[in-house]
Amino acid sequence: MKGFSGFPSGKVRHTLVPNLFFADLLPAIDHLGELKITLYCFWRLGLKEGTFRYVRRAEFLADEALLKGLAASRRDAEAALDDALERATARGTLLHVSIDSASGSEDLYFMNTAKGRAGVDALTRGEWRPTGDAEAPIDLTVERPNIFNLYEQNIGPLTPMIADELRDAEENYPIGWIEEAIRIAVNNNARKWRYVLAILERWRTEGKDDRDDRSDTEKDRRRYLDYLDE
Repeated sequence: MKGFSGFPSGKVRHTLVPNLFFADLLPAIDHLGELKITLYCFWRLGLKEGTFRYVRRAEFLADEALLKGLAASRRDAEAALDDALERATARGTLLHVSIDSASGSEDLYFMNTAKGRAGVDALTRGEWRPTGDAEAPIDLTVERPNIFNLYEQNIGPLTPMIADELRDAEENYPIGWIEEAIRIAVNNNARKWRYVLAILERWRTEGKDDRDDRSDTEKDRRRYLDYLDE
């Protein structure tokens, strides 16, 4: 193992990391590659300027030090990078947008902050272009977290029976509903698929008001837990 000689004396540049990272994200991240990529994005985005900041996949691939820290060979490092980015996207830490334009395809990663979400929204509405060329035609896809990864990252190990139920849920509910229901389950420390499903069924039956459903009330929490005991 290569040793570290310590931080130098005098002024050194610092990277801002939100306290919420240490309180919520760090305890939940159990994959080293995902942790490295998450911290790397905080650093990389902190060096950038502009209203909307993002990291291109090509930028990750151009950083030899990062790749060497992910795997010994270049091919394995690229695979490890893509796996780590997928995990961070599935967790909701990063927002992934794929762009096809005359110059080729690009993958952009925004931090899931108010600014990052605003950047993705502005890009989706055509109000902003990452190339800086407002006239350049592009096709874009906002990548949603794979529902299987989303489940494994936040609820637990995937079983064949759960996989079937997740496929059914994808057909019956908007992916945004599923993501929010999983977030509510995690926030209420009720990491069970039946709890998530109870939320989804309630929204389908009673209607979903985005203004009221951003957080789960204690009354609703008891209702969902009672459902689990049936």
